[in-house]
Amino acid sequence: MIVFHQQNYLYKLCLLSSILMIITSFLNIMYILRHPTTHVDGEHDKQKLSTTVKPEDSSQTTKVMKIPNNQSIIFQAAFKKMLDSFNEKFISTMHQHNSTNVLCPSIPPDLEGPLIIKGLPKNFSLFNESSYHFQVQLGGRHQPKTCLARHKVAIIVPYRNRWEILEQFLFHTHIFLQRQQLDYRIFVCEQAYDKTFNKGIVMNGCFKEILKLEPNTRCFIMHDVDLLLIDDRNMYSCPTNPRHLSVAVDKFQFYLPYPELVGGVLAMRREHYLLVNGYSTNYWGWGGEDDDMHKRIVKKKLILDRPPAAIARYKMLKHSHQKLNPARMKVLRTANNRIDSDGVNNVIYKLLNTTLYHLYTHLLIDVGEQH
Repeated sequence: MIVFHQQNYLYKLCLLSSILMIITSFLNIMYILRHPTTHVDGEHDKQKLSTTVKPEDSSQTTKVMKIPNNQSIIFQAAFKKMLDSFNEKFISTMHQHNSTNVLCPSIPPDLEGPLIIKGLPKNFSLFNESSYHFQVQLGGRHQPKTCLARHKVAIIVPYRNRWEILEQFLFHTHIFLQRQQLDYRIFVCEQAYDKTFNKGIVMNGCFKEILKLEPNTRCFIMHDVDLLLIDDRNMYSCPTNPRHLSVAVDKFQFYLPYPELVGGVLAMRREHYLLVNGYSTNYWGWGGEDDDMHKRIVKKKLILDRPPAAIARYKMLKHSHQKLNPARMKVLRTANNRIDSDGVNNVIYKLLNTTLYHLYTHLLIDVGEQH
């Protein structure tokens, strides 16, 4: 299993830089001790580098007491200050690193099982820093504090005109993701302008932008904004095979509507997403791209996993449904012929803006005109 943690690299870089700084400072001090004064031509320079002390008895031989130059004094003071800072900050950082250098348990100890979906607190707002999620870092990022996360996950949420649902999703999702002890970050990917929706372009564009921001991300979870997990034993970890997580949704009486369904919540490793060439970009309007994704998974001979329906349970938030794309079935019939030429390898989009809010990173995507 590949384990990645960004702190490892920062720790090694800090350690190497500090060692080089100490060695350089030590060599400079040794040079100063061996050469306490410098003889240069000119009376003005001599007065700077040494002071002549004459005894009261002028008959005695004049002795010259040479005092270390000002640069030596300043340097030694600066070096002492540097060492104090090193002891205070870097050593404490090493202690903190060592205390979190143990892998988190494979089964997180704080899972609660079935969850009760509660309403939003009155003082909760996505515009302000959430006191309910004080451990979440800017951009919707979280890492366990007491252990090293086994999985680094990016949550991709395609979004458009569902602000109240987005608030509920973020408030609820951050809570159980922290209990699952993941190194995760939530990306809300919004299609710009009032154009025909194209989920495939939005997903592929965000996938590419996430790898620019965090190139070591190993796992991606494509997550509809209107689905709330109601059993935190359904782990959002990085699967060996593509894993369809939203098996049992309350809207469908907690049954899987049809075996080819991979919509809702789908987890994939980075290499598998690239192997199937991401999502098709030929579906304009709602519907079709998820069934197309299933065909890609099968065509590339990947195994689709599903957790037990007893724990893969979700609540679908109520919202107005968009009209389905009437041409989706016609496009779907040619899915197998387009896998290698229609997807993330040739997606055309424009990133308009990247904004970091407390609970999420917002990517604004222009999908262009329908063609």
